[in-house]
Amino acid sequence: MKNKSVGTEDVRWDLSFLYKGINDPQITADISVWIGEAKNFFATHKGNLGKTLPKALADYIELTMLQQKIFYYLSLMQSTNVSDAVIKAKIAKAEQRLNHAQGEYLTFFDIELVALSDGALERFYKKDKLLAKHRPWIDHVRVFRPHLLTEPVESALTKRSPFGAGAWSEFYEELEADLVFSWKEETKTLTEMLHILSESKDAKERALSLDIINKGLSGHFAKYSAQNLYMVVGSRAVETRERGYANPMSLRNKASRIPDAVVDALHTAVMKEAAPLARRFYALKAQLLGLPKLAWSDRNAPMQFYNSLLIPFPIAVKTVLSAYKSFSPALADLVKEFVDKKRIDAPAVKGKRSGAFNSSTLISGNIPVSVTLLNYLGSQRDVMTLAHEVGHGVHSMLAGKALGILMMEYPMAYAETASVFGEMTTFNYLTKELKKKNETKELLGLIMGKLDDMMNTVVRQIGFSNFERRIHGMDESYTKWNEPKKLSVSEINSTWLSTLHELYGEDNDVFTYENTEHLWTYIPHFHNPFYVYAYAFGELLTQSIYAKKDELGARFEPLYLEMLSSGMTKDVVDLIKPFGLDPTRNEFWIDGVKSGIGRLIAEAEELSKKIEI
Repeated sequence: MKNKSVGTEDVRWDLSFLYKGINDPQITADISVWIGEAKNFFATHKGNLGKTLPKALADYIELTMLQQKIFYYLSLMQSTNVSDAVIKAKIAKAEQRLNHAQGEYLTFFDIELVALSDGALERFYKKDKLLAKHRPWIDHVRVFRPHLLTEPVESALTKRSPFGAGAWSEFYEELEADLVFSWKEETKTLTEMLHILSESKDAKERALSLDIINKGLSGHFAKYSAQNLYMVVGSRAVETRERGYANPMSLRNKASRIPDAVVDALHTAVMKEAAPLARRFYALKAQLLGLPKLAWSDRNAPMQFYNSLLIPFPIAVKTVLSAYKSFSPALADLVKEFVDKKRIDAPAVKGKRSGAFNSSTLISGNIPVSVTLLNYLGSQRDVMTLAHEVGHGVHSMLAGKALGILMMEYPMAYAETASVFGEMTTFNYLTKELKKKNETKELLGLIMGKLDDMMNTVVRQIGFSNFERRIHGMDESYTKWNEPKKLSVSEINSTWLSTLHELYGEDNDVFTYENTEHLWTYIPHFHNPFYVYAYAFGELLTQSIYAKKDELGARFEPLYLEMLSSGMTKDVVDLIKPFGLDPTRNEFWIDGVKSGIGRLIAEAEELSKKIEI
């Protein structure tokens, strides 16, 4: 598809506020400055934190800001051309130099920080405002005291990190970006093929596209993906044992400040409450599509009666801005900054990282910055992706301004809150417009599309999580962890299919599953262990919060903005307590399923009775 047709050809981000280009000598200069400052940090504070902690924290903040600036720029540059040899070499050299220096000069900091007595810290908090402000960050670092290894071991691990499982994942991104598929005498990227799969109104065309995708992911790419997973799983297993975590998920859960039991409750609620609703939704979808059963290629199919005209990118921006403004002009102003300052890279081009993301940091002067990468092709789903990613951006901008570099990054558990909220705000804005015009078919099409996305966010992501838990050694009942094994492509395929069946039903219940066995290979999130459940967590958390909007009235917006400004300073229980919600209750997750997915399915079923198919 030509990017010109959707108005993205000139929507490229401008990163000159960081560096002038990949060969800017300032990058090398900043690396040298950082290493010099790290040496000074070591010489000044090693063994002296009991006396120098206030100055050490201030110095550590400056080191963190400069290090993130370097890697932030390099990773963004790579995401637009993942195979570029110059960028790859620059990243490799930066990682080797900075990680070696970090292992050499900064490893002691966490170890000595957690060793300080509570009394010593209390005295510091009373005397120093910067330390008092960063108490939540310090408390969180100290949570990991039982899991830290000796300083020489931690130092060695940091130095070796550029050559671990992450290096396999970096090469995976390059291979995935280079994938090409033959489609109707044209060459397509994976992103373009997935777009055809989700946007075509022709069932035969969808089936053919899935067949081509599945075959294209097999062979060498599947073998590499399997080995990549083995490296990720194996390294996590070693870390779990050596650091004394209860299971491979505990590190992620602890980092997100969520008890394992709450994560288990989320998975149980989705499997018991959301999965049956998913089957009910897909049965309705089959009926509306006029199909006796859905093939897996029909899962994201648009409704035949839904307007699928390409939406130019400027119209998408206008829609998202209007939607955000209808809820919060303050948030809309932050979204507008993305456009005005050229912080969005939108076109889908060969060599670019697939999918979409938002990335944020602070630069010198404690100025929060945020950029968004899209592969925009003009669908309604792409509009929602824009709303989603800029939601991440406003979240980070607010937290960064309020809290600084160390505390702005919110835990994974609620990293998706603002993004899902942004999608929901945009969806509700569009539904109101359609209801005003009495456009029943368009409204039903929009709701069915939103339900598609919610199924992908909740049910599909928990399916991903179940697959991931199984790969990392959990048994089929999801009650016991075992030592993970090296699995062949066919064994991974089998595990993948079994996790599809347990959520969506056996073959021919709702779906037929032809050409699905290799689809696990293109999910890069599996290389960041146990990240995927955050999507379901964020969706259901946000649905519960959103359900309080009318009840709280004028109080809702300030409470919501305060929540977004909290960064990592609160656990999820304290974060949503002002809304009268408690995520430790199993019913909380069930209510989230019912108030979001259940409510919309019921509305779609009622609307379907009013139209002629």
